[in-house]
Amino acid sequence: MPLLTNQTKVTEFVFSGLTDDENLKFFLFIFFLHVYIVTVMANLGLVTIVGNTSTLQNPMYFFLSYLSLVDVFYSSTITPKMLSDLMSMKKTISFEGCALQFFFYAALGSIETLLLSTMSYDRFMAICHPLHYISIMTKKKCLRLVLLSFSVGFLQSSVQTSCAFSLQYCGPNLIDHFYCDAPLVLRLSCSDTSTCDMVTVYTVGSLALGSLMTILVSYALIVISITNMRSTEGRRKAFSTCSSHLLCVSIFYGTVLFTYLRPPSSIFTIRDKVASVFYTAVTPMLNPLIYSLRNQNVRRVIIQSVHGF
Repeated sequence: MPLLTNQTKVTEFVFSGLTDDENLKFFLFIFFLHVYIVTVMANLGLVTIVGNTSTLQNPMYFFLSYLSLVDVFYSSTITPKMLSDLMSMKKTISFEGCALQFFFYAALGSIETLLLSTMSYDRFMAICHPLHYISIMTKKKCLRLVLLSFSVGFLQSSVQTSCAFSLQYCGPNLIDHFYCDAPLVLRLSCSDTSTCDMVTVYTVGSLALGSLMTILVSYALIVISITNMRSTEGRRKAFSTCSSHLLCVSIFYGTVLFTYLRPPSSIFTIRDKVASVFYTAVTPMLNPLIYSLRNQNVRRVIIQSVHGF
């Protein structure tokens, strides 16, 4: 993370949290604790299955294993602090801790969007160019695509973090959320935030829309290719290999676009918190479950492993 010069009077931020209802806090704590445990176990389990199964050694599962690793760290950036705050009277985070949390949150979220678009490109190559798939999607190219995703993710996060947390913060220090997010932090600054607002909108918008366009174009070409197939079985198999990825994309992008692609001056509401909870805590849990339940190859390996015990 870039070095920050905190020339401000604010040394810590206070979160409003998920809810003020004391009766609801314990239920939410138990619920999200289980969600987090399932997220970590399911994603690490999927990584282990892919790494130890010879039949899953192809580009699709290579990208899937990295997506699962990102989901573990992405969820861990937000959920443990959220769980702690649900049981705490005062929900505080240091200025440096807030910057660190946002840095990893923004980086890992961006990497996830880029990996999802990379996976759509992989499906396009597999279905539209099956004869050249192995020669094009080599291990070296797959590794380069993953490294590119990580590099772009951490680079844009460094830019956002440097911009937002190099401003002056004179007070108040209440963040109307359960984690540090640039648009809400910027509202507390006593400096001119117009440049940082534009940086946030541009980086998030360009990454999200650029990745989404890659996915839409890939699947448009995939649909054309599938409809031209003569074999009904071939069409069914092609659709089945894409359905899991499409479902994960729809869930993730739906909530992210709802939250971010609006003017910075929009009022933050409870609906925004619900959407944020969904893509920071719930979606990382759903991704491995969707792939496990809807993918025949993964499901077969899991069943064999269970029977082996």
